[in-house]
Amino acid sequence: MRTLLLAGTALLTLAGTAISIASPASAQVSDNVIRIGVLNDRSGIYADLAGEGSAIAARIAAEEFGNKVAGVPVEIIVADHQNKADIAASKAREWVDTGGVDVIADVPNSAAALAVQGITKDKKRIFLMSGPGATALSGAQCSPYGFQWTYDNYAMAAGTGRALYEQGKKKWFFVTADYAFGQSLEEETTKMVKSLGGTISGSVRHPLGTSDFSSFLLQAQGSGADVIGLANAGGDTVNAVKQAAEFGITQSGQSLAGLLMFISDVHALGLQSAQGLMFTEGFYWDLDDQTREWSKKFEAKAGKKPTMVQAGVYSAVKHYLKAVEAAKTDDADKVSAKMREMPVEDMFAKKGKIAANGRMFHDMYLAQVKTPAESKGAWDYYKIVKTIPADTAFMDPKQSGCPLVK
Repeated sequence: MRTLLLAGTALLTLAGTAISIASPASAQVSDNVIRIGVLNDRSGIYADLAGEGSAIAARIAAEEFGNKVAGVPVEIIVADHQNKADIAASKAREWVDTGGVDVIADVPNSAAALAVQGITKDKKRIFLMSGPGATALSGAQCSPYGFQWTYDNYAMAAGTGRALYEQGKKKWFFVTADYAFGQSLEEETTKMVKSLGGTISGSVRHPLGTSDFSSFLLQAQGSGADVIGLANAGGDTVNAVKQAAEFGITQSGQSLAGLLMFISDVHALGLQSAQGLMFTEGFYWDLDDQTREWSKKFEAKAGKKPTMVQAGVYSAVKHYLKAVEAAKTDDADKVSAKMREMPVEDMFAKKGKIAANGRMFHDMYLAQVKTPAESKGAWDYYKIVKTIPADTAFMDPKQSGCPLVK
């Protein structure tokens, strides 16, 4: 009997050990699911550059893990913030409080992103930002859980502003979207132009999503500036460029600078209208074999080539899943630390590094739109003028104003 009792005890002990060995991965994941919410504009002026394409990019990242990591399934959900900060905040809070969401991704529109940043910081949830550009997101309003992945307004200003200045175009006038993103983009470009010795002749602000740019463009035309900087994005940029062509602005000698342009904008404009535009990009589908292969996979699902925002969503989600796999938990503190520790290496970023302030450092590119004669076919839109190294493209974290950087 004593022998049987000892044997039974040993079996129970072994069974307990087996359970503890077999299940730590799943035991460390909340709700036994990794739930990622893609929150963006799905119906408005940023729908083409983000929208469903960003959700597709996130799903591709999850599929490459077999839709499972750390022994549990990965689920992608989506919502439309309608470019309104209050709706973005409400949805983020709902997702975290009752929806079991571990990660919020994308969030174009800086006002919406700043609202979501505050919630994810308080609730200790990872925030993977591909769409918003305000430098405050990795600056004064940074978060231990916030990662600004694809671009920021400093990078846009540094690349495009410097390139045009080097062409002898030193006097600027801004047509600016009147909210956090546009104001930040104008501010960063102004700093860059002045630091190089250029001047600002003025600016005018327009409502988000306006359809009539005539009065704003006439003011810009009358300023006599060498460059009219469009501190807006998406549908606003497309409409402004089209209407500038109607006024003959570039024909009269002034240059248009799209301070935040996407391949979706060029596609909407057509090469005849967009040719010659120069701007800073974080990704182009035709850079190398790796970008071409991934973009082909994306196009098969989306029916178009990816923007840098959509490519950035893929990269950020994939890096997050790698970090969960390595940390064997979805605990936000541990995963955030692991994300910063691991280099970012994929089709989007080569040897990317995440700074203490959450800014992901990677090379950027100065692109110029081809003429119709130069293009060899559909989506063959860019000439890459030069690569802008990561350390040059982005602000030194010590200068960002982020309290996480010591």
